[in-house]
Amino acid sequence: MDWQTSEDTVPSAPITEADARLLRARPPATGAWRDGDAVGDRRFASFGELITESGERLPGFRLAYETWGELSPTRDNAVLVLHALTGDSHLRGDAGPGHPTAGWWDDIVGPGGPIDTDRWFVVAPNMLGGCQGSTGPSSIASDGYEWAARFPHLTIRDQVAAQARLADELGIEVWGAVVGGSMGGMHALEWGVGHPERVARLAVLAAPPVNTADQIALNSVQLEAIRIDPRFQDGEYYDAGDGDGPHRGLALARRMALLNYRSPTELNQRFQRTWQSGKSPLGHGGRFAVESYLDFHGNKFTRRFDANSYITLVEAMNSHDVGRDRGGVDDALARVQARTLVLGIDSDRLFPVEGQHRIARGIRSTIDEDAVVITSDFGHDAFLIETPVVGRHLRRLLEGV
Repeated sequence: MDWQTSEDTVPSAPITEADARLLRARPPATGAWRDGDAVGDRRFASFGELITESGERLPGFRLAYETWGELSPTRDNAVLVLHALTGDSHLRGDAGPGHPTAGWWDDIVGPGGPIDTDRWFVVAPNMLGGCQGSTGPSSIASDGYEWAARFPHLTIRDQVAAQARLADELGIEVWGAVVGGSMGGMHALEWGVGHPERVARLAVLAAPPVNTADQIALNSVQLEAIRIDPRFQDGEYYDAGDGDGPHRGLALARRMALLNYRSPTELNQRFQRTWQSGKSPLGHGGRFAVESYLDFHGNKFTRRFDANSYITLVEAMNSHDVGRDRGGVDDALARVQARTLVLGIDSDRLFPVEGQHRIARGIRSTIDEDAVVITSDFGHDAFLIETPVVGRHLRRLLEGV
């Protein structure tokens, strides 16, 4: 069922009437996982105070995470896998109670897989500021109300600091590997630069060394789409009934993002100029099929995400600059000690391959002379869809000495 499949992990496809019927009910004010909901496969770790880079104070926080495989007695076989902007800890497994979608990297992580859980102990946390079990704007603050817009501003480094606390809690001094794509790739790169002694292998997939002005501009219009929704109410919408939350603004932000995640080639080949139904879109009230595709996935997204979290995480992504306060990008990348795979996608219009080449050229311990660039029509999301080729390169990293 399409409802149980993340739109990030499959090729684009026209929307059927059966698909559309799944979303006719009013969306909730927030799609966040809340205390009291089914736990599913999540585990939780709680921590004390975190002072953010901006100087704001988070008096305590929790990270939700999932694990696969067994930690070795010497604790040297742990792999940290970090999700993209709208992902979560459900890296592997079926959809079901507590998990609105199936695992987003089932073909990569598992017994005998590229990240082989017969060998590796895999840890996948929901990032700080998220909305699927980790502390974020939809979490309850000490005054008994949701943090909402009061939630502290986070950076990529703040989120990695929280992940480092999780590693300490699990007794993992050195990760056998840290792997991440997109925003998770930003986290992975920050691990390699900021904690070089704690990372043996590193995989940075479809991520840049800095978030550029162009990327910040694309993000800014998504955030404005949420904020101008009158039902956003400056972030204070959690008591709203079904259909009365900021779902229109959040859905529009998601539609904008999907255009960055996929390539023109894929959209043109999949949809061409086809109509959604027999009714013409040329002045007769009909719609083009690609419009219905974007609308459906935007609306579906509101069932599993939170508008305030989206703002918090996008702003954290905008903070990404490995060279900030480190003498610049080149000096920062020179700190990486891990055996490193850097992978880009030739059709990626969100984070073009020039960024991956710059990362690869700045790290002295890469397994290739330059970034690996895979060919795909799927654009940025290819690191989630083109699993055979991505898996082959991950095997090279993990099976090498």
